[in-house]
Amino acid sequence: MVIEESGASELVGPRSGYRADAVAVDAAAAPDGTPVRLAGRVVLWRRMGGLIFGHLQDRSGRVQVSLSKTDLGAETIKEWSRSVKIGDFIGVEGALYTTRRGERTVAISEMVVLNRTVRALPDKWQGLSNVEARYRRRYLDLLVNAESRARFQTRTKIIRRIRRFLDDNGFLEVETPMLQEAASGAAARPFITRHNALGEDFYLRISPETYLKRIVVGAYDRVYELGRNFRNEGMDSSHLQEFTMLEWYAAYWDYRDNMAFVRELILAVLDDVLGTRSVTYEGTKLDFGADWPEIDYRAEVARHTGIDLTLVRDLPTLSARVAELGLDVGSSPSYAGLVDLLYKKTVRPHLIQPCFLLHHPAELVPLARRSDSDPTALDMFQVVVNGVEVVKAYSELIDPAEQRQRLEEQAALREAGDDETMMLEEDFIEAMEYGMPPMSGLGLGIDRFVALLTDAPTLRDVVLFPTMRGAHKDQHSTPDEDD
Repeated sequence: MVIEESGASELVGPRSGYRADAVAVDAAAAPDGTPVRLAGRVVLWRRMGGLIFGHLQDRSGRVQVSLSKTDLGAETIKEWSRSVKIGDFIGVEGALYTTRRGERTVAISEMVVLNRTVRALPDKWQGLSNVEARYRRRYLDLLVNAESRARFQTRTKIIRRIRRFLDDNGFLEVETPMLQEAASGAAARPFITRHNALGEDFYLRISPETYLKRIVVGAYDRVYELGRNFRNEGMDSSHLQEFTMLEWYAAYWDYRDNMAFVRELILAVLDDVLGTRSVTYEGTKLDFGADWPEIDYRAEVARHTGIDLTLVRDLPTLSARVAELGLDVGSSPSYAGLVDLLYKKTVRPHLIQPCFLLHHPAELVPLARRSDSDPTALDMFQVVVNGVEVVKAYSELIDPAEQRQRLEEQAALREAGDDETMMLEEDFIEAMEYGMPPMSGLGLGIDRFVALLTDAPTLRDVVLFPTMRGAHKDQHSTPDEDD
């Protein structure tokens, strides 16, 4: 008996007869002697006297296989021992049996090499000692790291459950442009790209907000989009420049409706995907099933800093007060930027258990509706967990005249040197002038949400291929050469 090698096109197609899942066999139900025919990647291949034991792996897990000198002959065992190595893909035929240790195993009678690996799989990856290499060569991380595979499977389940929840509640999934004429919808520095056919510069979107609102004007009362946003800002464990965001808008809702709805969605995801409403993140237990307290933004800032934002309403005074706390106010800060800095440095790290943060100063979000009871505050909330913003939502500003005024104020700040302010979009204002229903919108950071639910210490652990510095420079290197 000799090893038969053949091209993948001949053996792995629908007529090959090999199972797509190496462990699809119901080993518990199938009796010993059941014939099987399956395929997978060799991740263990070890000779023990007259026996060879191996493990085949695919997306569903691993199955043990064995070859016996008694059954196949000494020459076959010798040849197969030399010819197969870790990383090869093989197809096998054989019969199930149970080892003395109780492990269901396939006794191989026929074997075909489907494809060979050129590079040896590095054993050290099993220990995940090289973090940078894990991100650059995610395929190897997935291959040897069961925890990583499970995390990305969980991510897919979370997104699938979110979609089903929104679909079941009458939302329509839509798509909006990633190349936009203006950077709007969030306070962030944009990426700029050149559209050669049009001869114009465009911005990679920092948010789909203004386009989703245009769709609501067009009579779709509930819409959502799951997609990429791009923000040309700093990177850390909770920030990536390319990230996945969920945004939805519902006509005739206000921010309070969204508070109840997003909590219901998050609990549905926890119940159906994880089977629990409590998760542990880096040793801290986070209880989503408990009541989420409502925390006043300005009151919390005052409690931690002594600065009452209801009284300190001008930039010079706030700059001086912030400087007294030892925080860097920057060369040309805006009032909104300083307020945000103050909150992020002094308040947010203390918000550990899931909570609603309410009553933000009106200057922070030019697209949000001011409160009727207090025009200096917004009808807005954030969901903060473990010191990280997971959700931001508000009742939307629908008055085109006020919206134009606020965006013109943003434009003035941009001209003064603040490149994270929103741009004025004439098309968006025109859409508002045709009539925009009362509504509330919400943004949920998918990467941050998945990281919390899977105990991932950095967002890079929940993104398959995070952007890395100089990845092209070592494309021909081995994992040993990564820095």
